[in-house]
Amino acid sequence: MRTLLAVVDEGTFDAAAAALHVTPSAVSQRVKALEQGTGRVLLLRTKPVRPTESGEVVLRLARQLVQLERDARAELGVAGEPATVPIAVNADSLATWFLPALTRVPEGICFELHREDEERTTRLLREGVVMAAVTSSAEAVQGCSVSALGRMRYLPVASPDFVARWLDRPFRRVIGDVPVVVFDRHDELQDKFARTLRRPGAGPARHYVPASEGYVDAVIAGLGWGLVPAAQAGPRLASGALVLLEPGRTMDVPLYWQQWKLHSPALSATARAVTAAAKDALVPPKPRDRPALRLSSLDT
Repeated sequence: MRTLLAVVDEGTFDAAAAALHVTPSAVSQRVKALEQGTGRVLLLRTKPVRPTESGEVVLRLARQLVQLERDARAELGVAGEPATVPIAVNADSLATWFLPALTRVPEGICFELHREDEERTTRLLREGVVMAAVTSSAEAVQGCSVSALGRMRYLPVASPDFVARWLDRPFRRVIGDVPVVVFDRHDELQDKFARTLRRPGAGPARHYVPASEGYVDAVIAGLGWGLVPAAQAGPRLASGALVLLEPGRTMDVPLYWQQWKLHSPALSATARAVTAAAKDALVPPKPRDRPALRLSSLDT
């Protein structure tokens, strides 16, 4: 199972062999033996290698065993690799409140962050790539617990130059005709906001900027209007670099913390720190944001 982890993490059998200091043939034989033992194909031999649905199950088990071994070594005071918690987190959280949250975690715990859209972070949980995720899904991934963190608030903003050039009428009337900045082709936030103004969408002229800080810079540069996290928009509004387009209207995205149901001190400490930081940084969740089924403790 360590070999299976190495193949998935490194992306190829050759890279896994180099990481494990064995031959590619040995890696192939180990994976084949594991597949024969489970009676399932566990890996798709693509580039990079991807786990099958059955492989995701074994991959989760492998990561859990590795984490439990690290936790046990730490509790026994036996030297070994430091506890590492892989987490999937969306770009806007990463650029605003999430990194300060990790500074609240006790020393000795390392993090491997995977940046992914909040609507797709659960995919990494299902695949066994990460142990926890900040996600917009209230439905728990199998084998995981879920807890509401709060709501990330976005503000519709543009640069003063953009307003002078494009908005000769109220914004709500022209939102479908003016350029807009979106994160990537999976980003539907701006379209959802347009529908709250009773418009079909945000318009056909779109600039795609898949980086949180770069996104804000693109809006400030006047490429288009966009929905910017309140934490990033606030200082720019105060300085005059941005203008609020629809005062009183915001777009709130519920965020959740999902993690494996695994008793791990490192994972529990991380969950406590993230939950506390979210309480300070995010808009409180609404009653309807609460997951239908919740565990009494994140430590479960």
